[in-house]
Amino acid sequence: PIWLIWTLHHVRPDAANTYAPNAYLSVTPEFLASAIEESLAAGLTPVHLHDLPALLADPAETRRFVAFTLDDGYRNNREFAAPIFRHYAIPYTIFITPGFVERKRSMWWETAEALVASRDSFRFDFGAGDEWVQCRSHAEKDQAFDRISIFIRTVVEDEAVERLDACARAYGVDPLAIVEELTMPRDELAAYADEDTLVHFGAHAMTHSNLCRLPDERLRYEVEASIETVAEYVGNPPRSFSYPYGWASAFCERAERMVAAAGIPVGVTTRPGVLQPALLKRLTSLPRVSLNGYYQRRRYVRALISGVPFRLMR
Repeated sequence: PIWLIWTLHHVRPDAANTYAPNAYLSVTPEFLASAIEESLAAGLTPVHLHDLPALLADPAETRRFVAFTLDDGYRNNREFAAPIFRHYAIPYTIFITPGFVERKRSMWWETAEALVASRDSFRFDFGAGDEWVQCRSHAEKDQAFDRISIFIRTVVEDEAVERLDACARAYGVDPLAIVEELTMPRDELAAYADEDTLVHFGAHAMTHSNLCRLPDERLRYEVEASIETVAEYVGNPPRSFSYPYGWASAFCERAERMVAAAGIPVGVTTRPGVLQPALLKRLTSLPRVSLNGYYQRRRYVRALISGVPFRLMR
């Protein structure tokens, strides 16, 4: 049998942005509805992510399951995704990063997009001193965005994000204003939890940092404090955890052990794959399947549900 966990981020109408390197993180409401319909047509039973362990461990259970998850806590999840989930009576999980909720941590990928999109050039220190970064053409913008992404991944992340934030502010881009515009604050999360019985809120680390690059004390804080803080926001303790980022280097057994030790029954990565029985032994490191903004067609959803693309990846 095959089960799967869908990953989403933004759910919103198509934007008319001329430069959008993060477009893969955004799907339209219509495509979300299509993905739900294709999942149901394939005979998948929608369930809460945190209910999967008990269901998958039941030898008498013959149904195939699907769980819908959304990372980062975007406002558009409540505005555009929630009505669709309610229409189809689909339970779903949103993973929350308190650093975004409290407007204390920027979303570097959104900051980088806004900076690169708004400039023909800017000065930035990638570690060898200030240099001019050209971004007049689309190709130059891609190169600039990719350099920032690599910089964030390879330098101490807190310092790298701070340096990017300072650069952005110097050119009129406010990183925390972007977070304010895009993500739900504390009061909105509380209201959302009260109004929607289908939603569950999971933890997504305190600052959305690459957990595997952190020392043990900071790693413990990112996991445990995020679980406690999300519980304060919505009145119920999280029963699932999403490891930030989809890079292979952003998941490790050390982080997995910390999540399990915190009492979380289900942890999800962004490593691609469907669920097979052998994965029952590693419930805190389950793979997910991304609903990618670059591939918003029903046929892609059908292919992903089949599991064929993941067999070809082996």
